[in-house]
Amino acid sequence: MVEYRPRVADGELAAKMRAVGAVLIEGPKACGKTATASRAAATTFDMAGDPTAQASVDLNPDWLFDRPTPILFDEWQATPALWNRVRRAVDNSNRGRGLYLLTGSATPRDDVNRHSGAGRIGVLRMRPMSLFESGHSTGQVSLAGLLEGRRQLGADSGLTVPDLMERIVIGGWPDLLDAEEADAREWLQGYLRQIIEVDIASFVGRRDPRTLERVLASLGRFVAQSPATRTLAADAGGERGPVTAPTIYSHLDALDRLRLLDDSAAWRPHMRSRTRLRTTPTRYFVDPSIATTALGVGSRDLLADLRAAGFHFEALVVRDLRIYAQALGGRLDTWRDAEGNEVDVIVSLPGGKWAAFEIKMSQADVDAGAANLLKFTERVDVAVQGEPAALVVVTATGAAGQRRDGVHVAPVTSLAP
Repeated sequence: MVEYRPRVADGELAAKMRAVGAVLIEGPKACGKTATASRAAATTFDMAGDPTAQASVDLNPDWLFDRPTPILFDEWQATPALWNRVRRAVDNSNRGRGLYLLTGSATPRDDVNRHSGAGRIGVLRMRPMSLFESGHSTGQVSLAGLLEGRRQLGADSGLTVPDLMERIVIGGWPDLLDAEEADAREWLQGYLRQIIEVDIASFVGRRDPRTLERVLASLGRFVAQSPATRTLAADAGGERGPVTAPTIYSHLDALDRLRLLDDSAAWRPHMRSRTRLRTTPTRYFVDPSIATTALGVGSRDLLADLRAAGFHFEALVVRDLRIYAQALGGRLDTWRDAEGNEVDVIVSLPGGKWAAFEIKMSQADVDAGAANLLKFTERVDVAVQGEPAALVVVTATGAAGQRRDGVHVAPVTSLAP
């Protein structure tokens, strides 16, 4: 049995179980939802693979619910009627909170009969593992510490740029933590094949798999960028002409329901100038390995095209920052204006605290990243928006610390929640 590695989500799950009667853990297939939930459960039902459990939802729900709690309903979406059963069980229970856990790798189509579960069912989003969780980050630079304004010193974990390219290609999937790149690429090709031929088809019906492959590849080419949907449609169509609008929207919706997309929305701060801000989201997959797999590229290909590698490196950093920020109750956005100015990541916490991050793979670009962050803060109306808690340039390698201009520098392999 593979030893369980602690997840950032462990603490989030414990907190939610103390607050509400049931917790829904959502995330893509194979990101570790079941392993994390199982450690907190006293009883487990496999709703996708246990016909008796499926039938009992309607025939005899007491057979499911009269068990030691917490009860885990794994892949609950295989039996959508279970949602309302859990909600009613929470309503009717006098046994406290943290009674039920649900895990799911896909969101069922909207059902008007399904209650929202507000106040009864909390939601926890899980993603593949960050570098800190997989043991590839020293964890010496805390995101929480940065947002508290603390100066932090540290160093990278010893991974080189070629090593990081391998981590991009392998990804943060628990099944691949100790895998060689060639084996990981084969696993991921099978993963995407399942997505294309089975999972997406369950939402959009049987379609030409080549169209799905082109849509995924197009998203891979535009990772960490903000293409209009019509641009994606034209790129995915290639010589055959653009993919139709209904097709591209249905495929994007299916990928989102499968929790494979993890786009960053546009941040809309109060600005000193009247410059128009762009509202198109920045495209990311939930893990950088999905983009490289869709494109059929490995670490050597990335090293041969460092410009493209920069976008994929950004996707790696964004994945990790998103995991760390969520543990703090925060979110990630991006900022761009109509004049082409941009900041890669804005982390916002409840209450208005925020920090800005530039992502630079090369140490030679740190000065430019710091200058861009300082220039950006001059554009923000801090009298209304508030001063940033931190300005940070995230790099691939090197030391972590704070420059004389106040900008922090931190390699991605030094970061932690």
